[in-house]
Amino acid sequence: MKQKKNPNIKLAEPANLEKLKKAARKRKRARAKKWGITIILAIMIIGGTYLLVKNQSYTKVREAANYEDETSDTNRYAQFADGIVRYSRDGVVFLNKKNEEQWIQPCQMQNPAIDVNENTFAVADSGGNSILVFTEEGLKGEIETTLPIEKMSVSDQGIVSVILKNESSPMIVSYDATGNILVEHQVTVNSTGYPLALDMSRDGTTLAVSYLFTKDGALKSRVAFYNFGEAGKAKTDNQVSMEEYDGKIIPEVYFMDDATSVAVSDSSFIVYEGKDAPQKKKEVKLNQEIKSVFHTDKYIGFVLLNKGKSGYEARLYNKSGKQIMNKAFTGEYSNIKMVKDEIIMFAGSKCCIITKNGVLRFKGDLKAEALEVIPSRGVNRYLVISANELRIVYLTK
Repeated sequence: MKQKKNPNIKLAEPANLEKLKKAARKRKRARAKKWGITIILAIMIIGGTYLLVKNQSYTKVREAANYEDETSDTNRYAQFADGIVRYSRDGVVFLNKKNEEQWIQPCQMQNPAIDVNENTFAVADSGGNSILVFTEEGLKGEIETTLPIEKMSVSDQGIVSVILKNESSPMIVSYDATGNILVEHQVTVNSTGYPLALDMSRDGTTLAVSYLFTKDGALKSRVAFYNFGEAGKAKTDNQVSMEEYDGKIIPEVYFMDDATSVAVSDSSFIVYEGKDAPQKKKEVKLNQEIKSVFHTDKYIGFVLLNKGKSGYEARLYNKSGKQIMNKAFTGEYSNIKMVKDEIIMFAGSKCCIITKNGVLRFKGDLKAEALEVIPSRGVNRYLVISANELRIVYLTK
């Protein structure tokens, strides 16, 4: 039989590929726009919430965790790497952030003093003759000096420089981590002055030393830089630069990085720049009494006595010597330091935290006699170390 054609059936027209591609692109753009708006809103909400929390002021703490460990109240603590160093006359212990001992190094020191770098730290017997150099894995080397240790600084490679006490002719000596003498400099007090402070650059190449001397009955200071690399080889005693200052005492020098260093006097601070032969870049006068000095690799910080009113002022400068923050506060704090973007001050159970932007983040009671306060992971969380426990606390209203 002959099949009849169905008049209602029509052949489909050939697909317009260009139209299909345009429609697909339009749908894709619409989806991307929708997701983009969602992501931006999420970032704004999270960022806004974070800033709100970070810029809040708190007066109380709540305990999040507690790790007890009966120890001596003569122990001292320092933050290092991802843990905590506990040191005393009897030894050095590296703890994790649950107060668990990772390693122990017994020793006998009358007056232990610590200097901490990023990957290395050293503990010296101030007034004695022994220095221990450590990494996160444990003891790296031991050093024995011939004269009593007065000041000590360690580089990130474990090179240690010391001022050795001798009333008539003190010495400045640099050792490698295993005790080999790298550089030895006999100081002539009558011509150079008495060394008050020293610090090594992180790479162990440059040493800064401040000297105090008198001339015609007046006090003067010198800041000298010694380079142990190529730049200092042809120089006498490796000295590559020196500046003199009239009427100033300079009890502290430090490196912020390998090319930026700072000398702090009783009335000002001086910023030096340069890696091979540092030169004075800027001197900033401080017209207030200095109570405390602190720094990070980004900020130069002071606690100053407020003029004409009670209390103190926390003040920050950047590497160029430009003031970026000042904040008045009250209270007496014997421990003052800066960790990342926060100035942390504490004495006993009392604590005050000020941000680099001048926000008073916390002022209150830690509910523990703190020997050390260290920022912890998470927002508003801190490790509070006392004689027999480590607490994790968070700030609250």
